[in-house]
Amino acid sequence: MLSRVSTRTEADAGAPARRGARRRPRSLRLPGLLVCAALLVLTLVASVALGARSVPFADVVASVLGMPTSDAAAAVVALRLPRTVIGLLAGIGLGVAGALAQAVTRNPLADPGILGTTAGAGFAVAMVAGLAGLGSPLGLLATAFAGAAIATVVVYAIGSFGRDGGSPVRLVLAGTALGAVLTGITSAMVLSDPERFQIMQTWRAGSLAGRGWDGLGPAALFLLAGLALALSVAPSLNAVALGDSLATSLGANVALVRSLSVVAVALLAGTATAIAGPVAFIGLMVPHIARWFTGPDQRWVLGYSVLLGPVLLLAADVAGRFLMPPGELPAGIVTALIGAPVLIALVRGRNAGEL
Repeated sequence: MLSRVSTRTEADAGAPARRGARRRPRSLRLPGLLVCAALLVLTLVASVALGARSVPFADVVASVLGMPTSDAAAAVVALRLPRTVIGLLAGIGLGVAGALAQAVTRNPLADPGILGTTAGAGFAVAMVAGLAGLGSPLGLLATAFAGAAIATVVVYAIGSFGRDGGSPVRLVLAGTALGAVLTGITSAMVLSDPERFQIMQTWRAGSLAGRGWDGLGPAALFLLAGLALALSVAPSLNAVALGDSLATSLGANVALVRSLSVVAVALLAGTATAIAGPVAFIGLMVPHIARWFTGPDQRWVLGYSVLLGPVLLLAADVAGRFLMPPGELPAGIVTALIGAPVLIALVRGRNAGEL
């Protein structure tokens, strides 16, 4: 049973491997969560209110509430609202998927892409949109999600061969290998006929703009299913982080926890990639920022990731609207510009290996 280790998570998290880590007072976790919630509200408002075209905040509120306002304000808000909702959903998916990927692989530098999710989505979009000519938003969303889910399942199947199948090392190696193969094939197809694969240029940049409401309802349902799975395995992830043998002795069903975690990553990261494109570094940065506040308890890390993921993605999207006027930088490029220095800092950090 997954719940058998839930009462021992704090003791488990204090294992010898973490004795050097700075302890976070438990009393600060809930206030920190409230601060993150406030930041999320601010970024949601900024995403709707700020942009290349200035709109009075009162008009923004009136338009959101369906009250009469100017045609210009209504048009701007109509464009920004789906963009904001996409950033919210994709940020939640990438943040939680990154926390799960790092926990289940015991790799502090893992993100959803390490399980082949992003590469699978890109390959599927290239095959269907480029070769078959399917270009509708709903069709692209379904295609990207299917590709991400299939790639993640294939990675888990490959990594599960052998006596110690499903081990973190096998999963990382399988995901890296499959991701490299699919990315190489996708790049070769795009370079061979740039005009035919023009749609890939925008999609691969990770832009939240111009995607509309199509498919967001099903995407939200898949996201909720992934969150439910993530919450169900969260208590047991603290035990799994200690190693398979010790986790088993503590009563955790390691194979079941790892399987459910991989399915959750497929649902969360697959949905996020489908609606927003391959946005880099959110899944890597968010869990580390969360652990600065929470320590290694995965229940709190997941809770913080739900809030911090969309905060970072929406903040990057808003910043991209002003960095290169009169045009915009896609959110995926902004997160890459921010994420590269963060990755270097994580590699150089003394506690980079502590989960």
